[in-house]
Amino acid sequence: IREVIKYTPSPLPVKHYDPDTTEPITCGLQTLEELLSWEQNEASLFNVATVPLAPREPPLASCKCRTLVSHDMMGGYLDDRFTQGTYSEAPYAFYHWQYIDIFNYFTHNMVTIPPAVWTNAAHRHGVLVLGTFITEWNDGAATCEAFLRDEESYRAVANRLVSICHCYGFDGWLINIENPLSETAVQNAPLFLRYLTGRMHEHVPGSLVLWYDSVTENGQLQWQNELNQTNRVFFSACDGFFTNYNWTEQSLESMRDSSEVQGRQADIYVGVDVFARGNVVGGMFQTDKALEVIRKHNFSAALFAPGWVYEALDKAEFRKNQDKFWALLSDYLCVHQLSSPLPFTSSFCQGFGGSFYSRGQRVEKRSWVNLSAQEIQPLYYQVQLGGQGWLRSRGCPEDAWNGGCSLMLDGLVPAERASPVCAKIFALNVALPSKTLVSLVYKASAGITVAVELKTTQAGVCQSTDVHDGNLTSVFPHTLDEGHPLANQFSQLCGHFNPAGWTIRCAQLELQDCALREVCLSIQRDGGPLDTPFACRVGEITLLDAASLQTPTELVRGLCVDDVVWLHGAGTSAESPSPCLRLNATLRWKYPTELTRHFRVYWRRLRGPDPRIPPGQLVLLGRAYSTLYRVTELAVPEPPGLIELVVEPVIRRGFLVPESHWGRRSLSYSEDTPQ
Repeated sequence: IREVIKYTPSPLPVKHYDPDTTEPITCGLQTLEELLSWEQNEASLFNVATVPLAPREPPLASCKCRTLVSHDMMGGYLDDRFTQGTYSEAPYAFYHWQYIDIFNYFTHNMVTIPPAVWTNAAHRHGVLVLGTFITEWNDGAATCEAFLRDEESYRAVANRLVSICHCYGFDGWLINIENPLSETAVQNAPLFLRYLTGRMHEHVPGSLVLWYDSVTENGQLQWQNELNQTNRVFFSACDGFFTNYNWTEQSLESMRDSSEVQGRQADIYVGVDVFARGNVVGGMFQTDKALEVIRKHNFSAALFAPGWVYEALDKAEFRKNQDKFWALLSDYLCVHQLSSPLPFTSSFCQGFGGSFYSRGQRVEKRSWVNLSAQEIQPLYYQVQLGGQGWLRSRGCPEDAWNGGCSLMLDGLVPAERASPVCAKIFALNVALPSKTLVSLVYKASAGITVAVELKTTQAGVCQSTDVHDGNLTSVFPHTLDEGHPLANQFSQLCGHFNPAGWTIRCAQLELQDCALREVCLSIQRDGGPLDTPFACRVGEITLLDAASLQTPTELVRGLCVDDVVWLHGAGTSAESPSPCLRLNATLRWKYPTELTRHFRVYWRRLRGPDPRIPPGQLVLLGRAYSTLYRVTELAVPEPPGLIELVVEPVIRRGFLVPESHWGRRSLSYSEDTPQ
């Protein structure tokens, strides 16, 4: 690729790219005109979610009491607006996905498009994501009069909402009309809802459209705090109803006994304001009181603004407070089981951290956040073991194998306990092949022995049975010696590297017709019957079909460079202390994203103005979580120059992709010569 340097203003749209750095960003739509003029060919490809919705058990349709989280934080589009992540000293993230069914991204923009980083993280855990369509105050009333005046107008709005949802890869809408409606508008509102819901189901299978409890059938803005005769017309026209927050137990009893509710109790999401504003049940660290009443009457729950643990409390204690909040609710929440086929792998990264690690080595010491980097999350909890014993599972950013944190299992084995401690890490529902390879990366304190324990159910006859626990059977994969052919092959494919104090154990499991239900770690005290404190840092767990060791890796194809913007500004290059030349560009390539965890993007200098300086080494630019990456403010040698841009896939099976399979593209550039 050849480029002539021209210092012209960036032609990229400011609604999709930061005007100073050209970083890709996410934003909502402010006006009806903006919505109706939206075109898919003008959408930001960087905000298209790349992770499909993972299957899980039980599926949403089978959940009798669902849990929705409505994320409302300080106006929205904060650190999460940067689609490639950003550096942030104290970022917010959510990682208790196994407890919830639906995630709603809420702001006061008229149309809130969820940032792709949220959709990717939620979908990885089987959670649906809803955007928000809201009208409020006088401007909102005028908007409603415009789009609800007739069938053509409301269908035009619905069609655009369907197209936006389909384009960006999320799963539906929360409709929130918080302003009075005229007689014509309120008559058309259920028709709009019904049309939108039907079109969503047609174009986005499994999608949801929910209505918020605000206006009544006579057009008055009058929150009911329940489903009743005044608002049932809206419930009948869509997939669900999100009540306001000032309900009482009598409200729930009245709804439960209503004929409109029969057969659809799961579709009523009783609102809980975690900030506890107004006359509400529970909230804050007493939100469990609200859930107790809601579940007593078999309704779903909608938790509004659980980011309270971040906004209102000490940010230095964020992880501790978030874990405490969800632990208090856990008795009223269903733990969902992912059911995606193998390979299964997780390094427990929560999508943020104070450093970034790769294979046990810290490669960047800077606080960052990118929810697309969040890996499948384990169960977080603290339980008593009898006597003085206890066990805790938590995310720990002090050290990691890959990403920003590891899983810390710590506690105390009481003197009177002779059996191993079984620390449950994942709840799954995955069919296992006849031969499964299990890899465990960990660091354990002295005085304990650690082993992977898998709990299965029997589809046929499970032959590797050891211990029965209720309806589950515990199996212990057989550890492979270093000289074992399978261990050697796995080690060669993953590359030889210094594990920096980590223990890497490879094991094999052979069984027939079994489904994996739990991934656990067995922790056994080595010594005599003494109270034994322990700590085990788990860096990564991988399970894969042993047959996949024979599967060839794919090649990165079609790497191209687009949307180049040159800047000449502050900063220094390695060759000159003066202000340097900076490259901004979009890289695109082709690769099956379902095979990857992410891509590493590098650059190197091939040739500069001084021919005596040899080509440079590859330097990491960043990580991409789709087949798209925006290079921003890259300081390059002064012209004329030649650089190389390189893309390395990091695949889910854990194997290194040969350099011959990486994507490469050279870019030469020279100054604009006046004619």
